[in-house]
Amino acid sequence: MIVVTGATGNVGRVLVGLLADTGEKIVAVSRTAAEGLPEGVEHRAADLGRPETLATAFDGADALFLFGGGDRPAEVVAAAKTAGITRVVLLSSQGAGTRPENPGHHGLRAFEAAVTSSGLSWTVLRPGGFASNAFAWAEPVRTARLAPSPFADVALPFVDPADIAAVAAAALTEPGHDGRTYVLTGPAALSPRERAAVIAEAVGAPVRLVEQTPGEARAQMLTFMPPEVVESTLDIIGSPTPAEQAVSPDIAAVLGREPGDFAGWVARNVVAFR
Repeated sequence: MIVVTGATGNVGRVLVGLLADTGEKIVAVSRTAAEGLPEGVEHRAADLGRPETLATAFDGADALFLFGGGDRPAEVVAAAKTAGITRVVLLSSQGAGTRPENPGHHGLRAFEAAVTSSGLSWTVLRPGGFASNAFAWAEPVRTARLAPSPFADVALPFVDPADIAAVAAAALTEPGHDGRTYVLTGPAALSPRERAAVIAEAVGAPVRLVEQTPGEARAQMLTFMPPEVVESTLDIIGSPTPAEQAVSPDIAAVLGREPGDFAGWVARNVVAFR
């Protein structure tokens, strides 16, 4: 049995669908009810921030997709071991490797340490920025054909969450991924201006990139992100390292195909921008 935590998120929801087609018993875990689960997938309510809720969620499982959330990673991993789980695939972040001292990544680094020192079989996924971050533009693109962003011409290789899910599915169900850390990116680095142009082409109307100051972007991001994560995000999107701008070969190596591009993600989600 495979347990998927964060089952209502951009990666978890897709992963549940992929795993449901394998014939494995799948349990989708989230804090609240999950709508539209594939037939045969069981939902169990639990909260990674409250490890005492995980015993029932993990019961009977031998593999776990772990969304690196909450602040008690050692207790989460201990609950997995107690339940009899032997394999963990952890969703971390590229920044945990490229900026390990940044406070915004301390939580994920702690999850990585708890998983890799657990004695369990493990795989760590370190994706860069998600293509789905562009959903932040959905409302201004729909209503005013505007895409507000800082650092308009700084390019990063945003990854399609569906590709993250596909790599996770492979690591959970196929041999050869034990002890591996995969960096997951898209096939090309694109700037906010270039991504806005892709959306404009998809919706069939001009979309104007409005460049924000870092302060304006910070104020907006603080409405839905912790301060340390805001600062880490601004550092990466404003002053990326060469490693953060590089295209990783890991998706192609695991899946035997190139990663999906931003245009493909937009095409699947264009209704959000119309």
